[in-house]
Amino acid sequence: MKKRFNTTGICVERKHYMVDISDKLKEIKDLVDNEFYFTINKPIQYGKTTTLFELKKLLKDEYLVINISFEGIGNIIFQSEREFSKKFIKIMGKSLGVTNNEEEVKRLISLANNIQNIKDLSKVITRFVKDSSKEVILFIDEVDKIPKNQLFLSFIGMLRNKYLAREIEEDFTFKSVVLVGLHDVKSLKLKLRKEDEEKFNSPWNIAIDFNVNMSFSPREISTMLEDYSKHNNITMNIKELSEEIYFYSDGYPYLVSRICQVIDEKINKDNIKPWTREDVKKAVKIINEESNTLFESIVKNLENNSELYGLTKRVLIDGEQVVFNRLDPVISIGLTYGIFEKGEDGLEISNKIFEEIIYSYMISKIRTSTKNMSLYNTKSSFIKENGELNIEKVLKRFQQFMKEQYSAKDEKFIETHGRLLFLAFIKPIINGTGFDFKEVQISEEKRLDLVITYNNFRYIIEMKIWRGAKLHEEGLKQLCNYLDIHSLNHADLLIFNFNSNKEFKEERVEIEGTDIFEVYV
Repeated sequence: MKKRFNTTGICVERKHYMVDISDKLKEIKDLVDNEFYFTINKPIQYGKTTTLFELKKLLKDEYLVINISFEGIGNIIFQSEREFSKKFIKIMGKSLGVTNNEEEVKRLISLANNIQNIKDLSKVITRFVKDSSKEVILFIDEVDKIPKNQLFLSFIGMLRNKYLAREIEEDFTFKSVVLVGLHDVKSLKLKLRKEDEEKFNSPWNIAIDFNVNMSFSPREISTMLEDYSKHNNITMNIKELSEEIYFYSDGYPYLVSRICQVIDEKINKDNIKPWTREDVKKAVKIINEESNTLFESIVKNLENNSELYGLTKRVLIDGEQVVFNRLDPVISIGLTYGIFEKGEDGLEISNKIFEEIIYSYMISKIRTSTKNMSLYNTKSSFIKENGELNIEKVLKRFQQFMKEQYSAKDEKFIETHGRLLFLAFIKPIINGTGFDFKEVQISEEKRLDLVITYNNFRYIIEMKIWRGAKLHEEGLKQLCNYLDIHSLNHADLLIFNFNSNKEFKEERVEIEGTDIFEVYV
């Protein structure tokens, strides 16, 4: 069987190239061994189900592992304790049957003949666990696919109460329970009774924090590339490739696998050969133009939550430094959906591919407000004979576009969307050949640097708002220091001036051998 990279469903070692997650599994096993109850809540396509599958294989010789999923279970059974309890026993039995524990299945069924409610379900669990030849572990995948109603609270509360009773040796229950899903059941709060409007209860407050890093490090990514290299008998610079893949994906499992899949199945489809960093970049370009479940989910979540959209724009487009606070409800939901992560200087977009997807989406949102932009940004007008971009011409043309198409009545729109307008302007010029990265630079002027790579050339365009001459001089010094760190001696500066007496002008400034071309709009 020819191995392949997999981005749908569970990864299986005999069929798929896989990242070695043994270190992560050992960390999770330690939690199980120590009888902890916990939740694994990560964004979609983060490898949660595959992790459960591999964890079950690791634990099955030592424990009796019941691995079930609430996906597709049906909402109707959550209207009746009897129907839910019987269904729960049935899917427990199905899990045991798959692993050939036929005697355990028979024993479970015999205990559950007259089950009527959650209380009866609790008694069945007690008797089943007490008489089992091994300690019993329960995994519930897709736990948040079920309605969060009173019955769900009763079920979770039953597991919690049994855990507490076990701790004081008054009951028998599962050694460890692992709930897996998008949302953290631990932080879920439900009304205790219909008549209670203000009283809420956290049904899973016994769970410990799950701090295992589920993203892939460059070292872990290299294990998958080593498998590919060995299987196809080719030699590659695995360390360099792993770091390049991580640079774009930040270790998001789906993105890591998808980059590799695109290189294998599209870029090198007819010729198996060593991969290069350019292959990774080509794959990222292809992925950025895809429509898939993950990207659609990100866009949907932004579209459905105006506060999340606004905060994302402030971080990504406006260059605002936002303090990371997991308890902030908007930040929390952005973390849940995989949009945000904690960076060195505060809140960040979680990876460069998501940055591109989100900023392309935001550009599309203002497209109807861009007046005749296509008349100004024809790609061929800005490419030199040697394949280099004429950035100064791009900036002058954008200045002309703003001067001719936006009048004073549009100033509020420009102040809100100015940076996004320029990103929309330059996007079709570099599309297909170049990359652009947004880098927030911390200063009072809220600088945002646009780093562009085009063919073999690299450009830095700084975008900032005019805050007065003094801050501007300080900003120029900061820019020179930034360029010196990157061994560059030239940058272009796009300045948005919202003063009533502003001029549309351009200037060239030289500071200690550094050439800076400034354009004011």
